[in-house]
Amino acid sequence: MSDHKALVLEYARKYHHDVHPSGPFEPGVTEIWPSGAVLDEEDRAALVEAALEMRIAAGPSSRKFESAFARKLGRRKAHLTNSGSSANLLALTALTSHVMGERRLKPGDEVITVAAGFPTTVNPIVQNNLVPVFVDVELGTYNTTADRVARAIGPKTRAIMIAHALGNPFEVAEVAQLAKDHDLFFVEDNCDAVGTLYDGKLTGSFGDLTTVSFYPAHHLTMGEGGCVLTSNLQLARVVESLRDWGRDCWCEPGKNNTCLKRFEYQLGNLPKGYDHKYIFSHVGYNLKATDLQAALGLTQLTKLDDFCAARRRNWRQLREGLADVPHLLLPEATPRSDPSWFGFVITVQPDAPFSRAALVDFLEGRKIGTRRLFAGNLTRQPAYVDQPHRVVGDLANSDLITDQTFWIGVYPGLTEEMLQYVIASIKEFVGSHT
Repeated sequence: MSDHKALVLEYARKYHHDVHPSGPFEPGVTEIWPSGAVLDEEDRAALVEAALEMRIAAGPSSRKFESAFARKLGRRKAHLTNSGSSANLLALTALTSHVMGERRLKPGDEVITVAAGFPTTVNPIVQNNLVPVFVDVELGTYNTTADRVARAIGPKTRAIMIAHALGNPFEVAEVAQLAKDHDLFFVEDNCDAVGTLYDGKLTGSFGDLTTVSFYPAHHLTMGEGGCVLTSNLQLARVVESLRDWGRDCWCEPGKNNTCLKRFEYQLGNLPKGYDHKYIFSHVGYNLKATDLQAALGLTQLTKLDDFCAARRRNWRQLREGLADVPHLLLPEATPRSDPSWFGFVITVQPDAPFSRAALVDFLEGRKIGTRRLFAGNLTRQPAYVDQPHRVVGDLANSDLITDQTFWIGVYPGLTEEMLQYVIASIKEFVGSHT
């Protein structure tokens, strides 16, 4: 490392402390965010170093992160993307590829998902002219069950695509077995649950394809970014093609003739010898991430275990502190799981002497940030009202979530003092209305 570069990175670390001074927590003044990135001087230095090297496209840091993250989740391949939403789009679109032969998903095929979730788990279904089949979730865990998924399987069902709710896993082993038994594809949206265990096994390791988001709210951040993981090398190749403009070529950017027969292919109706770098076997996109993002991801990855431990610790503090508060349904871990929590979900009981809105307004007034359980019942959202879909069973719990549920933060940037203030504030509000 040159002296100039070392000096720049030293000043970047010092600058981090200049712009992020640690001050005392002031109740009612200091913002208590429901989520956020936890960034230190090494993260800042990593970004600056990547910028100094002018690594403005995907490159060595991207490949290094993909390899390390695949090992972390126990998958053979990982492909970085520009967002978790793009990861979902790539994962499901890969299942429509001609490469999948007779198993490929075709317009009109059905994909089972949940009604109470985030839109970008469902959007790829709609965008590929497939039909979402919505099932309800359980209150308390906020996940669906394998029984509900089994009842939704019909003659047109070809896939299952479900997200783990706020870090709490659904019955993913059982759902994976259902998919296997019925010859269905299974896309596991792990965006909110990196580090979660089910039956002692990491979530993200069960699906044919798994997706992750690195948006600042998530367990690891690259600012923006996402990832598709799989152990199926055929699917991995399709994901890479779709992500990289739809190219048939697998050369890294800036590389040529990795296959040693660049000008010997004859595909489609092209003339023999057409440059393989410009043969396109899929209708694809450019959804790659950059090396600046990956450089940040690499430093974040070294802290993942600590981040997950903090999320578990913070969730436990809230759960114990609010255990005796009436009129609130508190969250429960799915049996046989150890969640790496994304948030702490609270449902105001319908017969409570106060409304969810009143409690949320009180907390927000004290600078305690809240969020809804994403879209609530997606079938009631304006974007989906007129979209073809099927509902199996009623969506009573999803409707209740739409009206009565919100969540507060457990991310590693929160301190014990902050969480005690949150607990005291909720107790004060409920006590004054009981």
